[in-house]
Amino acid sequence: MPQTIQASTLRPQIAAIIAGTGSTPAEAEQVAANLVLANLSGHDSHGVGMVPRYVDAAAEGGLQPNASVKVNLDTGPMLALDGQRGYGQVVGVQAMEMAISRAKQHGTCVLSLANTHHLGRIGHFAEMATAQGLVSMHFVNVLSRPVVAPWGGGDGRFGTNPCCIGIPLQGEAPFVLDYATSRVAQGKMRVAHNKGERVPPGYLIDEHGAPTDDPGVVVVPQSNGLFGALMTFGEHKGYGMAVACELLGGALTGSGTWHRPADNARTVLNGMLAIVIDPAKLGTQAAFEQEARAFVDWLRQSPPGQGFEGVMIAGEPERRARAAREREGIWIDDATWGEIVAAGAKVGVDVR
Repeated sequence: MPQTIQASTLRPQIAAIIAGTGSTPAEAEQVAANLVLANLSGHDSHGVGMVPRYVDAAAEGGLQPNASVKVNLDTGPMLALDGQRGYGQVVGVQAMEMAISRAKQHGTCVLSLANTHHLGRIGHFAEMATAQGLVSMHFVNVLSRPVVAPWGGGDGRFGTNPCCIGIPLQGEAPFVLDYATSRVAQGKMRVAHNKGERVPPGYLIDEHGAPTDDPGVVVVPQSNGLFGALMTFGEHKGYGMAVACELLGGALTGSGTWHRPADNARTVLNGMLAIVIDPAKLGTQAAFEQEARAFVDWLRQSPPGQGFEGVMIAGEPERRARAAREREGIWIDDATWGEIVAAGAKVGVDVR
């Protein structure tokens, strides 16, 4: 049955399953904490529902527990790292810690991170930077079954390829823009399918390239064994950004791009290009703080539009969700929970 679970209860349950894939206790706890934080932030697509896929990916050998980043280049302002197929929640943090350190020293750091398993919610890495007063930009590609159609195309050719920008704001929580370049995240379609929901028009095409409102077309094989595909946001504009993420996150980093037939592998590999900037080193700190705050205040003075409570900036919905879900618990549908229980059983862990 669907259930609501407190984050404090869910974290050790998920950590036990992750440890079952071979992770050390510390790694398992870090991965679990990151996944639960995604749920708390309102992004169930990147939360604990990913655990069954992680268990399968580890069994395939595409996910390597306890891997650390390998340094291929470190000039100070430039880092080229290899995630060695480790848990993205771990190697991604290692990479960002290095980039933040270099940016504080040199004023900026261009980070290339290749071959990491699923990084999860990219906003987490932007929040790491903004907590240190730094600006960060992230371009990520996804190597797994291609689930997004190019503008004008009729089948999946690339992944959900997220883009993220984090900007600190003096005296208040940061601006954190974090979005998939698809109209909606693939994981959100998994959640909708598990709930038995339909989705709005313009999100999906079926395996024949025709519009559909059934999220199952990108979750389970259809009658001909093929899948449908997600659409990009903003028509050709989102498509252009998705291609940019593939070229920057995949090609430029050396992590690889997708240009082969789909397979049934459960492994999800990411490449990420990140740029971290220290406004203090740039010499614009005072103007940056003043002008950024003035602009955000100006936005919030806009009267609420019809159907809205007022203007928000990126990052606010996630922070509101965290406060509510920490208090009220995290709701998990019965299909997702059943998949998590089954994943635990695969590694000898009972979380019922």
